[in-house]
Amino acid sequence: MAATQARWNGSSPFPPIAEYAFLSDCHTGALIAPDGSVEWLCLPRFDGESVFGALLDRSAGAFRLAPYGVDVPAGRRYIPGTNVLETTWMTPTGWAVVHDALTIGDWHSDHEARQPYTRPPTDHDADHMLVRTVECLQGEVALELVCGPRFCYGRVPARWTASEEEPEYVLDATDGTTTMRLMSDMRLGIEGADAHARHTLREGERRFCALTWVPAPSGPWTWDEADAHITRTSHFWREWLAAGSYPDHPWRAYLQRSALVLKGLTYAPTGAMVAALTTSLPETPGGERNWDYRYCWMRDATFTLWGLHALGLDWEANDFMEYLADLERNKDGSLQIMYGIGGERNLRETTLRHLKGYEGARPVRKGNGAYNQRQNDVFGAVLDSVYLHTKRHDHIPDRLVAGAWPTRSRRRGGSGASPTRGSGRHAALRSTTSPRS
Repeated sequence: MAATQARWNGSSPFPPIAEYAFLSDCHTGALIAPDGSVEWLCLPRFDGESVFGALLDRSAGAFRLAPYGVDVPAGRRYIPGTNVLETTWMTPTGWAVVHDALTIGDWHSDHEARQPYTRPPTDHDADHMLVRTVECLQGEVALELVCGPRFCYGRVPARWTASEEEPEYVLDATDGTTTMRLMSDMRLGIEGADAHARHTLREGERRFCALTWVPAPSGPWTWDEADAHITRTSHFWREWLAAGSYPDHPWRAYLQRSALVLKGLTYAPTGAMVAALTTSLPETPGGERNWDYRYCWMRDATFTLWGLHALGLDWEANDFMEYLADLERNKDGSLQIMYGIGGERNLRETTLRHLKGYEGARPVRKGNGAYNQRQNDVFGAVLDSVYLHTKRHDHIPDRLVAGAWPTRSRRRGGSGASPTRGSGRHAALRSTTSPRS
């Protein structure tokens, strides 16, 4: 309760979880705090190591682009029909608007950093880039950029070097393994482990910055090119959303936002769906039940599958079923309760003792030790997924028939559906749709 009160009286340095904005390119995702700081980003995919981890420790890295000395925006929203964030700022001397996106463009086959695809490629693919643009709407706005990556979940500060081609406008950050490139049309400087830029925007003036993690990026080099990246990303999300079916109802916008979140949590190369973007956010303030949810749960994915089919978004549902069919089974032919987004079976759990946790909630974990639990409800979840898929298409692929149930059954206890830890025991899961539940 003390942590909750701290958020209201302003003494906590952590924003309320609900106030983070969500960006995705269907390979990884980012969370942006109200003050314009990217406080969560893992590379190169959802379950990778964080490079910005201030969500779990204020010293674990962040990337802010916002007016200097102003922390509370005048307004924030997603551009309707997209996962593009728009933040409007009012300062004592002027107004500015910032747009943020993990950009998606046309399919480009020259990415050396491309993750292996097991699903058929589409016409679009992630740029593996965070693009941020700003425009001064009125008056003057003192703008500040501070980019402070901390690699390996905050353990390793960035080592910055200036690019030989454009030393004032392009900087590279690395820990010796992962390398990122920061590009901008503002002059960039290095202060320790952070990159900085400051500029006073006049009315009508526009600036940008972009952070990419692929070898030999092709830009953007100008505000117009950066804006084109964001425009293409907006078109991608709106075209995708238009494939669904939504009632003409006041709640339609909420259905569409939910659909965009579900799509944003899918891993395009395999069709997997992560349960959440984050790890170790506490179930209760200051609690210890802080698990890593950046994996694909069979039970949770069933509900997601139902939601996608209900909205007519069959492509993602089909991709998930193919991901399900690809998964490696246990010795008895059954499925684990969860898998990695690339189909990994071993999700060994470790504790990140150097991180303080969200509002002091420890331990911070990576991996999830429950992967080898036997939760018997997974059989029903998988069968439910196959049923929903079959009902939609009036057909069940042969490869799903073989994987829908174990080849032999034994009477064994389970760990239950909730993420508790302990020895196996017989447990029952009451249907959430039952009139008695």
